[in-house]
Amino acid sequence: MILVAGIGIAVLIEFLLVSKRKKSTADRILAFWIFLLVVHLFLAYAEVTGEIFHLPFLLGLGFPLPLLHGVFLYLYVASLTGQLPAKRWILLMQFFPAVMMYLYLAPFFALPAEEKIRIFQSHGSGYETFNTIRTYAYMVSGIGYVIWSALILRRYEHSIRDRFSDLAKIDLQWLQILTAGTGGIWVLVIIFRNDMLTLGGMVIFVFLIGFFGVRQASIFTTNRAASMNGEPKKYPKSGLTEETALQLHGKLLQLMKEEAPYKRSDLSVNDLASKLGVHPNYLSQVINQRENRNFYDFVNTYRIEEFKRLIADPHHQQLTLLSVAFDCGFNSKSSFNRYFKKATGQTPSDYFAGLTGTPNTPR
Repeated sequence: MILVAGIGIAVLIEFLLVSKRKKSTADRILAFWIFLLVVHLFLAYAEVTGEIFHLPFLLGLGFPLPLLHGVFLYLYVASLTGQLPAKRWILLMQFFPAVMMYLYLAPFFALPAEEKIRIFQSHGSGYETFNTIRTYAYMVSGIGYVIWSALILRRYEHSIRDRFSDLAKIDLQWLQILTAGTGGIWVLVIIFRNDMLTLGGMVIFVFLIGFFGVRQASIFTTNRAASMNGEPKKYPKSGLTEETALQLHGKLLQLMKEEAPYKRSDLSVNDLASKLGVHPNYLSQVINQRENRNFYDFVNTYRIEEFKRLIADPHHQQLTLLSVAFDCGFNSKSSFNRYFKKATGQTPSDYFAGLTGTPNTPR
């Protein structure tokens, strides 16, 4: 049965997370979330099979759980991207709706077993208003937290482009899939309202969240947990003078021309700043303000120009486009194709065909 498989996968993932050494805050949040999913799936299995009526003390315990999945999604994304609120009360407030639902259900939990079974078998007789409210509460909470998580993820992705020249090693696609997967489950809940279809989606989701979450390495090696909240202006207190900025910009352009550091696929703003003997924040400021672009775009523009220079040489035309791209500093086909199209409006193969007058064939 699909629920049994989901429970088994979730238990295995939970074991891997609990036994993982040097767990980060995000790992702990994920462990709590997986445990919540194990409980949720177990209660769903007991209800579907009717076993829950042999364990009446479990009846109703699962009602508040859907209010917590969105919370844990937000906490997980915020933790990995260094955007968790510093004030603990803000974090605790996220659990308030679920706690209030448990308090409301306290009289139900105190009922005799026979009475609880009767209410369940009559599809919530006497709790019609509660069932309507909780249905809308699920929708608002689920969709709201998915949107919130997507927004902070987008903000984070924009910020790292000021520090890294290639995003392959800090690829957030898996985290985007996680957010989209949660949203997908809520779409199933809202549109189809089919319990088995929703539970099937949860089982698939359990596999995805565990697979990508457990294997995910730390995104940053330094300054990863720095908060990005409440930042009204990018460089509000910079001590960089106009004259110093002009000199630093000149040195930067000279370094890029003479040493071609952009050919390093893992080049970061810290690496360039070290070569220039300045603080990374100053270098980032100069690139943003003098070049009117972020570090990611600045470096990849040099890589694209180097690619165009090399591919114009007949000697390099004997190589594949991808191998030439790697020589220029790109380290994945997807990032090269994506940025080349962004910079030139053409695919690499279209550009090469126009350059050589040959048919457009994959190289």
